[in-house]
Amino acid sequence: MSAIRALRHISLSSSRAFAVHGAARAVSRAALPVFAARAGPVASRAFSVSARRFGEADVALSQKLGEELQYEKDSAAEAEPDFLRAFKAKGVWEIEDTAGNDEVALRRKFGNETIRLMFSIADIQNEQESEFEQGEEGEQTPEEQPIHSYPIRCSISITKAGADGAVNVDALCQEGAFLVDNISFYKDAAVGTELTAEADWKRRGLYIGPQFDTLDVTVQEEFEHWLRERGIDEELSTFIPEYSEFKEQKEYVGWLQHVKKFIEA
Repeated sequence: MSAIRALRHISLSSSRAFAVHGAARAVSRAALPVFAARAGPVASRAFSVSARRFGEADVALSQKLGEELQYEKDSAAEAEPDFLRAFKAKGVWEIEDTAGNDEVALRRKFGNETIRLMFSIADIQNEQESEFEQGEEGEQTPEEQPIHSYPIRCSISITKAGADGAVNVDALCQEGAFLVDNISFYKDAAVGTELTAEADWKRRGLYIGPQFDTLDVTVQEEFEHWLRERGIDEELSTFIPEYSEFKEQKEYVGWLQHVKKFIEA
């Protein structure tokens, strides 16, 4: 289990905590219809050879998937949007993004330090639902809302060449800022950085550090300055939700393609 997945299973009481809606496209299995088999003698061929092979529902579903796929392709942004080209052009962060995975890693060097920041597109909220709720309550109109109002959990690990241990930072990226939840220190760098079930199990039994907002204010400010100096800043906190939306769109198109191909096989 990776560090970012582990974050989803840890409940921390913090004044900076945010509630995250479920995935916009999640569907309850309980809502799926149950079909009863039709009884009775077979008097004649009710379906053609093609229909008996694929089923009427297969043909209809494949058609709808194709329509949705075409719509998404027509409305999709360019393969590499401007914000992504500009981010790569700076040459600071390396993006590690595997198609089919919901987690993304950003890596960079800072002096003798190696910094890895991980986030998940699973934290994207249903923006339309949020806009409807806020508009209904009269708090904000859609035009007044921040472009990216949902929080995205981030797990940051920092190691040093020639030094033991690793510093791990759990934070939320929201509205152009990083809100630190806690900062941990692991004497064994492998425990703090490896994305294995064994390392995750070891982390669960270790002290994760104090709640960040319980630290002295001056200590909090210096930690925040320390992170900004390493590129954990407002610019990066703007990039992460933009890239999350970009990746989620790509993954959705890929999902449509794979499911349609499977239905038609």
